[in-house]
Amino acid sequence: MLGTGLILYCLSKEIYVVTPETFSTIATVGLLIYVIKKYGASIGQFADKLNEQKIARLEEVKQTSMKYIQDAIDFEKAQQALVQKRHYLFDVQRNNIAMALEVTYRERLHKVYKEVKNRLDYHISVQDMMRRKEQEHMINWVEKNVVQSISAQQEKETIAKCIQDLKLLAKKAQAQPVM
Repeated sequence: MLGTGLILYCLSKEIYVVTPETFSTIATVGLLIYVIKKYGASIGQFADKLNEQKIARLEEVKQTSMKYIQDAIDFEKAQQALVQKRHYLFDVQRNNIAMALEVTYRERLHKVYKEVKNRLDYHISVQDMMRRKEQEHMINWVEKNVVQSISAQQEKETIAKCIQDLKLLAKKAQAQPVM
């Protein structure tokens, strides 16, 4: 009722003038209403279907992007965890260097020990050789002097005494029974 009164008022006061365009507008609006009533539901379903497909594609892109971003976040967290554990790596490297230095120190210490031992062994062998040569020289000198000091008469007396001692020992050996 309000709409009809408003239209009649606009027409009577000539606020709106009826022209041929008005009739074509009424026909177009009527045709539009008829098409909407007749085919609106199927067009709406088709439009909804297109929108759902677009939304599905966008959702797929969104999920792919979220997965990519989540992977990037996980990778970054893993990298941060590695950075936080970096001091362990430095400690291990520091310990490895310390152990390598210790091994080098011990190898050098062992080398020094072997060199000192070889030198001491050399000095001991030199002293042993000197002592042996001195003893041989001393024995040769004593023998030479003893041989020079024995006269021919003393030699005969000593040989006779030795023979006599041997005969006495032979008699004792015969007197004792063999067991």
